Amino acid sequence: MCKFNQSNDGRRIDPCMRELIKNLKLSLKEITPVACCCGHNKYQMTILVKDKYGNVWDLCSSEIIKRKKRFYRKDADGYYFIPESTTFGIGGKV
Repeated sequence: MCKFNQSNDGRRIDPCMRELIKNLKLSLKEITPVACCCGHNKYQMTILVKDKYGNVWDLCSSEIIKRKKRFYRKDADGYYFIPESTTFGIGGKV
């Protein structure tokens, strides 16, 4: 996990996720990564992918995301998370 950087305004891939996302793009032809976050030791890792039918889901939790854009929400500390994914497993908190 990498350190949370508020200055990037959530528009860049977390440095610790770059290789993973690059490899996903190369190996999984049927899905396209659309968003990701390592969780920054506060939330679980999320990798949102879109399939060829337009469905969006979190690859890490298998939760279907109903929204088509603006996937992440911002908490009071400025961390981004996906509400649908935080209900899975450990409740989103690490």
